[in-house]
Parts: sequence; structure tokens; C-alpha cells
Amino acid sequence: MYRFAIESLLKWKQNKYRKPLIIEGARQVGKTWLMKEFGKQAYKNTVYINFDNNSEMADLFASDLNTERLIMGLELYSGCKIDPDHTLLIFDEVQEVPRALTSLKYFYENAPQYHIVCACSFLGIALHQGTSFPVGKVNFLKLYPLSFQEFLIATGQERFAKLLDQKDFQFITAFKQTYIDALKQYYFVGGMPEAVQNFAENKDFNAVREIQKRILSAYEQDFSKHAPHEIVPRLRMLWNSIPSQLAKENKKFIYGLVREGARAKDYEIAMMWLIDCGLIHKVSRVKTPGMPLRAYEDLKAFKLFLVDVGLLGCMAGLSQKTLLNGNDLFVEFKGALTEQYVCQQLKTIPDLGIYYYTNDRGSCEVDFIVDTGEQIIPVEVKAEVNLKAKSLKIYQEKFSPEIAIRTSMADYKKEEWLLNLPLYAIDQITEI
Repeated sequence: MYRFAIESLLKWKQNKYRKPLIIEGARQVGKTWLMKEFGKQAYKNTVYINFDNNSEMADLFASDLNTERLIMGLELYSGCKIDPDHTLLIFDEVQEVPRALTSLKYFYENAPQYHIVCACSFLGIALHQGTSFPVGKVNFLKLYPLSFQEFLIATGQERFAKLLDQKDFQFITAFKQTYIDALKQYYFVGGMPEAVQNFAENKDFNAVREIQKRILSAYEQDFSKHAPHEIVPRLRMLWNSIPSQLAKENKKFIYGLVREGARAKDYEIAMMWLIDCGLIHKVSRVKTPGMPLRAYEDLKAFKLFLVDVGLLGCMAGLSQKTLLNGNDLFVEFKGALTEQYVCQQLKTIPDLGIYYYTNDRGSCEVDFIVDTGEQIIPVEVKAEVNLKAKSLKIYQEKFSPEIAIRTSMADYKKEEWLLNLPLYAIDQITEI
């Protein structure tokens, strides 16, 4: 399996102003594997410490955070000599020992020669009162499920992934059926590493579904284990409402679908918890597509997407036959899956602001509006080859964007202001 994040880690290693690195992401997106693989590829030695249920580490970090003393303790615990030039120190589940998180500040200030990467699953939540977070003393890297390109590589189709990077769309179109078939598989399998690896080895959709059910069950157990006790029932209700929210034609989140009579203030903490854990993505509405988009954000209107398209299909109970062969009953949810897929791919692009647009009358909705830092690009998502884009036309007439993108199963085609970009190439949006 190959993750593009390895390239970011190699750049981090070579940066002389490097700080301890925290890898953020939902559970089971491959943080531990990534850190160990990076250690294997880039260092002579790796010292791996898992802080979960680790009383020895809790004791080591409980007293003073002198870095020399900590290194000596880590050497004794691991049985390895820690050479700052050739050893990668991995702190896994570092949030379980909050003072280990605090120690990163002292490593940065007093012992920056050590290479430290950490995985943290519940960052941004005040789970442990009185913890001093090392603000400004650490670097961050967000890790998501495998992207469609990474899925292609994992399933033995690396040359097709490279072809997308070359952006030779005449050539790409000649192999479009390969991409479409792989995309349908990705809609079902998603990007959770365990599901992808199993599918790559066995091509067994039933085994994939069992893995997804197990992951969803583990997430629900995490709610009880880690979330404040009083919000757990609301967490579950909000989490389980997302497939039905996305199945609506208007995908704006409605609290009344979680529970009749529900109000925003009842569910704000639960939603924040799910966002901070990386389990959901919140995409806010913008009233006007000005730069930067964040300045025009409407905080009251938003859509929620899951961390992974395969998990969404599993929660909705979609069968492989429905997905791969097409089905009239599936029409409405096909749009939901496709928007989920596009959101998931856009999230893997660094520094991309992701929003959506509706006008005040509700007569025009553009599925996504992205801010590259240099331009604003409207993106209309179509599940099939249907190329009617009424909302995009209204948007274009009002705001005259430099470029607008319609993404669907149709072939690549450049018109005056409109670019038809195939769904399987949506992650090239900032490169084209």
C-alpha cells in the first residue's frame, strides 16, 4: 500500500526548522501504519511507543519533563539507543498521556535534534482538564482514508493513477471504462486501509462489508469510551442521521431529522466532537463567492459528510449489486454517494477551502465552491452523464467565474467558461 502522505513526511524530515509532528485523523485511517512505514523507509532505527493503557509511560511523563531524562527513560523502556540523527521516535495514541503531549514543547525548545512523530485521535477536545497543549511548537499533518488515486495504486492499477497525474485527457478517455469500473468499486469499498487491503487481496465485497461494519461498531464504542457521558446519546443520533440527511435532494443539515423538535444548541457539542475526531466533515454555505470564502460563510447552513464513502454505503445498507449494476431505487442515493466521494477527494488537497453556495431564494445551489487561495471555483456534481447544469448557468450569469467545473461520468471537455471534469479525475481540480 502506498500513501502520498509519505512524501509530506520526507519533506518534514529534511526541513531544518522541523518541529515534532502530530498526525491527525479519524481512527483506523492508517496513522500507525504510516508512521512505522516512514520509519522503515527513512531511518536506521525506529522506537515505537504506544501510550494507550501504558502505566510506565504515564509514570515517566508524570514528573518533570526534562528532555534528557525522558530520552533515558524511553531508551530503558524500548531497549534501544536513541540516536537523534538516525532514530525516529513514534508516540502513538499520545492523547492518552496528556503530559507526553505537553512534552513536545520542551523537545522543540531544548532538544530539536530528535525526530518525533505522534498520532493523536481526539485532538481539539478538552478530554483532559488542565493539559497544556504545545501551541506553535508542533507541526501538523492531516491523514484521511485512501483517495481514489491511492485506491488505484493499492489495487494494482498504478499506471492508471500516474496517467491521471499526467493530465493527458485524450489518453485518459481511451481508458475511461477502466476508471469508471474502479470508481464504482471505490464507492463500495471506500478508502479505509483495512477494507482496501482486503479487497486488493481477495476481491470479496462481502468481506469488505464485514470490515466496514466492524469499523462502524468500533466508532460507536469510542463514543462511550471517550466522549463526555452526557452527549453520547446525542452523538449516536446525530451520527446515524447522516445517511438520511444526505439522501435528501436538498442536503442541507436539518436538526429535525435527528429528532423531532431538536434544536441546534442541543447537538452543537456532539457535532463538534465528531468533527474534531475526524469522523465527519462540515461544509458550510457561502452567501457570496468572494475571496476569501471564509469571510462569507453562513454559520447556520451547512452539509455534513462522513469520513468515508464506503462507510456511508455500509450505514445505508447498500448492496454491491445495487451499486455496481445500477438500480432505479438507487437514483436519489446515488447523488448522495457521489457528493460524498467528491467531498472526500477535495479534503485530501492541502489548503483547499471547501464550501457550497445557494442563493437566498433557493433557486440556485452549487454543490461545492472551492477556494484555492488564488481563485474561487464552483463545482457542480452529477452522478451520471447528465450534463444539465441549470444552477451553474445561473451562478455563471451572476458572478462570471473565470472557470466553472461540472464533474460527472462524462468525458473531459473544455468549453468557454465550463470544464467537464470526469469524477475519477476530480482531485486534479487545482492542477488544471
